[in-house]
Amino acid sequence: MVRKLPLVALGLILFGLPAWAQDETAVSSIGSDRFMRGETVVVDEAGIDDLFAAGSTVKVESDILGSGHLAGRRVEVSGAIGGDAYVAAMDIILEGPIAGDATLAGSDLTIGAVGGDLIAAAGTITLDGPIGGYALLAGEEVRMESVFAGDVYLAAEDVDFADDVRVDGRFIVFEEEIGTLDVPETVVPIARVERRSIDEWDDMRAELTGETWQTRLGSYLVGALTIAVLASLIAAFFPKSLANLRRNLLAQPIRNLWFGFLAQSAALGSAIIFAATLIGLLLLPVSIFIALVLGFAGYVVAVYAFGVGTLKLAGRSEPDGFGARVLAAGIGALLVGAIALIPFFGWLFVLALVLAGVGAITMKLFRPGFYVGEKAAA
Repeated sequence: MVRKLPLVALGLILFGLPAWAQDETAVSSIGSDRFMRGETVVVDEAGIDDLFAAGSTVKVESDILGSGHLAGRRVEVSGAIGGDAYVAAMDIILEGPIAGDATLAGSDLTIGAVGGDLIAAAGTITLDGPIGGYALLAGEEVRMESVFAGDVYLAAEDVDFADDVRVDGRFIVFEEEIGTLDVPETVVPIARVERRSIDEWDDMRAELTGETWQTRLGSYLVGALTIAVLASLIAAFFPKSLANLRRNLLAQPIRNLWFGFLAQSAALGSAIIFAATLIGLLLLPVSIFIALVLGFAGYVVAVYAFGVGTLKLAGRSEPDGFGARVLAAGIGALLVGAIALIPFFGWLFVLALVLAGVGAITMKLFRPGFYVGEKAAA
């Protein structure tokens, strides 16, 4: 669930921003799912499965059978949510119980019962109901008023414990100065309290997902193998096209990076435009899907080109057979995967690589009219 958080936040933001300008509520349905947008959105219909709602104010008064995806300036939920809840708003008030997990981001959060795991980030967080799984809490002020069945991960400047608070799992607190937070024995026995530096906050994903160096190594090798196989298959079926793409990419990497940035900006920008209208909202997943597919294809092409370029630097000639192409794809996938593990720099490197690959594909497919230069196959 932690890995989903950035995508969820991005989707909610793209979905929610254009909705605030609408005076009337627009409603669309796909089966039992509802898509609702407007200045003030009131949900009082029974029998809704998954709910997608965005507006300046969103009020959910009826029970939702499935998951709730909500965005706005203020979100109030008095009904129950039968699945997971994903909410981004300035003010969030969740009075009804959530059967699944909850991922929340805002300024002022008030949270009732959550049956699964809770991830919440805000300026002020008030926890009124029991939490059935683990709780990951980051805020300036946090008030805990109920029972936590799992572990609690907490980073906050000020914490207020009500009299009936109890943590049945571990209580892991992240502090600027170790030992500054007073944790009463009535909340959790001292033996289950762990104090860590705030600098360790970003390392929790490995703990929550159960990752070890062995699983990370395995994921790295499987990912590299998958990319190598895909690049090898493309090279086998489309050798000339792939050769043209990687020659263009190696010859003009900066130019391809620029065109890749333009292409991905256009794809993601169209998602925002689609979200501005109710009919276009149905095309929003298509636009995002195209951007993701284009980015993945760009990554595969760029990895192969990187492998060929590395082998050429080592004194080898361009690959002219299937075996040589497989070697280039494998070398590229292993090296890029290793560089991606480097903090910060690795992420920037992979992003640049993806955009460069997207740029090469874009110029090959569309040949922009304002581009005058040598042929891509040169």
